[in-house]
Amino acid sequence: MTQAQKPTAQPELSERFVTLLTSILDREPEPGELSPHTTFESLDMDSLYLMELVVAAEQEFGIVLPDDAMDLSPSSTLADATRVFQRAT
Repeated sequence: MTQAQKPTAQPELSERFVTLLTSILDREPEPGELSPHTTFESLDMDSLYLMELVVAAEQEFGIVLPDDAMDLSPSSTLADATRVFQRAT
């Protein structure tokens, strides 16, 4: 089993996810600011921003996110959100 196949492997941040996140942030992230380990809190995103991200992701990707998408919190990482979004696609 390769590192990418292991369940504990960090998912890559897709370009579409980064673009969506950047539109919610309404600013360009600093170089290296976005990584799988980045928390929403470190991006100054509160729970209202997260709800906005969930709604935007559903519209952008044409998906319905599972209930655990609501479990995302400011302390969640971008990898956590990516996993939730990937399960819905």
